[in-house]
Amino acid sequence: MHASRRNFLMSAAALSAAVVTPETVRAMTAMRTATDWGLATADIEADIAPTAMRLIHGRAPAGLEGTLYRNGPAKFRRPGGSATHWFDGDGLVRRFRIRDGQAELAARFVDTPKRRQETRLDAMVMPGFGTAADPRAEIGSPDDANAANTSVLMAGDALWALWEGGSAVAMDPETLATRGMVTHRPDLKGMPFLAHPRIEPDGRIWNLGMGRSQAMVWRLSPSGALEAATLVDLPRASYLHDFTATARHLVIVLQPWVQARMTMPFADGFEWRPDEGTQVLVIDKDDLTKRRLFELPAFGFFHLGDAWSDGDDIRFDLCAHRDMDFAARGATELLNGVPLNGEPARLALAHLKADGSADLQRTDHVAEFPRSDPRRAGLPRRFCLHTAEETPGRPFASAIGMTDWSAGRTRVFDFGTDHVMDEMVFVPRPGGTAEDDGWLVGPTLNLAARATELHVLDAARIEDGPLASWRADTALPVSFHGIWAG
Repeated sequence: MHASRRNFLMSAAALSAAVVTPETVRAMTAMRTATDWGLATADIEADIAPTAMRLIHGRAPAGLEGTLYRNGPAKFRRPGGSATHWFDGDGLVRRFRIRDGQAELAARFVDTPKRRQETRLDAMVMPGFGTAADPRAEIGSPDDANAANTSVLMAGDALWALWEGGSAVAMDPETLATRGMVTHRPDLKGMPFLAHPRIEPDGRIWNLGMGRSQAMVWRLSPSGALEAATLVDLPRASYLHDFTATARHLVIVLQPWVQARMTMPFADGFEWRPDEGTQVLVIDKDDLTKRRLFELPAFGFFHLGDAWSDGDDIRFDLCAHRDMDFAARGATELLNGVPLNGEPARLALAHLKADGSADLQRTDHVAEFPRSDPRRAGLPRRFCLHTAEETPGRPFASAIGMTDWSAGRTRVFDFGTDHVMDEMVFVPRPGGTAEDDGWLVGPTLNLAARATELHVLDAARIEDGPLASWRADTALPVSFHGIWAG
């Protein structure tokens, strides 16, 4: 496999980059903390032992018992050198447990080779998405730079921390202790495994691993055992953070942010080419040689919702950016507290038609992190859960929204500008069958209280606000993605 990350990470130790000095760190930190939302990208210095959260509103609904696992970067800066892009901080896995009406928080850094080496040097030296390698970095494989900071996946008795450029990292779901890199087969060691696997209702896992104009198609059992790993060619070398799937097809969206050259940092090798439009490659799950290619207008994206079949047509929702300036520039400025001036992503619905044509229904709703009922993954559905509402000049949402595609309306609850909204997940009510019969569970960062909070909302009455809210005695930076384990 001609995997771009493997190639450039293997050679990264020979490349030089400017070292961020302690004085620069202090200046950057001062600028960052001067912003009201600077706490959202602050550093966490140590793991957090299991600690009870304080109930501050309502009470937990009967029947809600389980654990919300979330992952996101939480260490960016060290005296000897710092990460320069939001996507490159060390992964901190959070465990929010709801049991007997109470909530508990624990958090632990993923113990990666990257983190161990950088702790020893007291410097962030590894290359990443937007951070160049420091000459001190010792890199023998892609997993030496693995930040394990993007998402999580339950696989059998293990919790996997995911990062799109390398292996999954297995952790103990109870203690959050790191067990080690997941290697499915010796010849697949270190192969990329995206942070957005698609899980069928029966638990089967599909995923991709990207390498320029090729992708490894992973198929795993519900326990995480390898069933197949097949290399497929792609029409072009687009940046791909997420893909989607129906019950019968993989849906790979190829945006016009295209890898034009092998360079470091990784993002610097991409060019925005809107004249090339967006392509959508549909591959039959049962026969990966059966493919169809659709054309859509140009848009950038990080995240897609689940896809579903509508007769012989395919539909899926997504959060469409005007371009990929946030990935190329904005996420670097975010770490420095620089106000953002780009357009936020907005919700859209793609329609791939049996006759080979396609269209994109755009909305005015600011949206990111689309989720839906996991029982309907790949199956027809009405609802899309997403973050909503952004204040101009600041990079994070303050609200949660639920869009009903059938009714053509979006219901929103806004926590207010003091809150930074993380992604929420849908948790079905035990015994319930309706698509909105359940709860939305997720955290916010309360900037005024300087504390992380956990909230539960009724999915059918989202506009009424939380049924229950708990507050931790600590403030965690915003995270990326999570899952619910009941």
